[in-house]
Amino acid sequence: MGKPTGFLEYERKESVGEAPLKRIKHFNEFHTPLSRKEQEIQGARCMNCGVPFCQSGILIKGMVTGCPLNNLIPEWNDATYNGNWDEAFYRLRKTNPFPEFTGRVCPHPCEVGCTCNLNGDPINIKEKELSIIERAYERGLAKPEPPAARTGKKVAVIGSGPSGLSVAYYLNMRGHSVTVYERSDRVGGLLMYGIPNMKLEKEYIDRKVNIMKEEGVVFKTNVNVGVDVKAQELKKEYDAIVLCCGASNPRDLKVPGRKSKGIYFAVDYLKAATKSLLESNFADKNYIDAKGKNVMVIGGGDTGNDCVGTSIRLGCKSLIQLEMMPKLPDERQPDNPWPEWPRVCKTDYGQEEAIAVFGKDPRVYQTTVKEFIANEKGEVCKAKLVKLESKFDKKAGRNIMAEVAGSEYEVAVDLVLIAAGFLGSQSYVTKAFGVKTNERTNVQTEVGSYKTNVENVFVAGDMHRGQSLVVWAIREGRDCAREVDLSLMGYSNL
Repeated sequence: MGKPTGFLEYERKESVGEAPLKRIKHFNEFHTPLSRKEQEIQGARCMNCGVPFCQSGILIKGMVTGCPLNNLIPEWNDATYNGNWDEAFYRLRKTNPFPEFTGRVCPHPCEVGCTCNLNGDPINIKEKELSIIERAYERGLAKPEPPAARTGKKVAVIGSGPSGLSVAYYLNMRGHSVTVYERSDRVGGLLMYGIPNMKLEKEYIDRKVNIMKEEGVVFKTNVNVGVDVKAQELKKEYDAIVLCCGASNPRDLKVPGRKSKGIYFAVDYLKAATKSLLESNFADKNYIDAKGKNVMVIGGGDTGNDCVGTSIRLGCKSLIQLEMMPKLPDERQPDNPWPEWPRVCKTDYGQEEAIAVFGKDPRVYQTTVKEFIANEKGEVCKAKLVKLESKFDKKAGRNIMAEVAGSEYEVAVDLVLIAAGFLGSQSYVTKAFGVKTNERTNVQTEVGSYKTNVENVFVAGDMHRGQSLVVWAIREGRDCAREVDLSLMGYSNL
């Protein structure tokens, strides 16, 4: 373990973020990493528990605690505390092929599971993970390592998001010839266009993808499988196909006025902003401009927060973020003990920036849109909102959020961004391959398996499990790769 008394001697320390009013002037990452010495001291806090929940990745009441990748967290904490950063990288690489991504965007359920939560603050695992991989790049350790031999088997991976990249990484490492098809113009899927640059600068995706190319993975962009390339052609050419197309059907709102101009899905808004930033630093004007507009974000999750941060950077006039559910408590409640996921109110970077700019939290709880009102040009100019309350619905047999009679009110709005989650996979892909889907339109498999009803066709990631975390997508890709390998070779060393 790091140091037997480390958790008693040292307080948790985190990297310092740039002040909100400064960081909203750019789209770059805005945290200054801790020094190497400070990181080593943070490693001393790890107790190497007899039962390390940090690496468990288990579900408790439907919420994960601990790392779904089962990262060997106590081992790299001990290694860094003793100054053995190279060994920490080798241990990290055993379970996670993309720590440069998870170290930036994962909410780190590992810290939720840390035993130090019982009487204090958890180990600073997220920043440790990121510092280990970035130092490995600096020292030339995170270099291309092509397989020593090829198996002669060919695999097509459809989609280059985190699950697709994970499948490709492991199957290529095994020696299979892997080709990744991506319908967009850049590799990365959700990582590239679903997560803003200030959370994940795209150079880090390109850096890893270039390494994978040197290791032998082939990437084909601007190829929409099911449209540009027929599924039957791929079935003839490849020994196995893995569908990793994500849960890319955004949930819509069915209210009067929805077809008014100025109402967009969050995923389209974020993609346009990132694409314009990368290609011209917004000079091409090929994005949805929020400058001088009253913006409404519908949805209180991570995507909604990203819309808040992006809108502020693009110069919005005002901002409101709607959340249907009640505000969570600021501290853990007795019925939500460790190691459960803490159901507490979280103020993320976007909300911090809105508070700094507008003087108040943009979130409005227990509220939804009842109607959009358009002007004579068909452009949204107002939204009629209504308050909600929890009521038991006898027909549904559960509590639902019901409208409060007489609580309607109107707000001025010029730009609406719907960040209400995703409903599942897109039908043109599932129909092209003939795979069965469940009631949520996720691709159906047997429990614990990634093989679909179609011979030699597998599935992984959000397309399989529904909208989830990047770390779960990577885990699904890892497990799916092993099943594909078993199918192709009769055994697997993955």
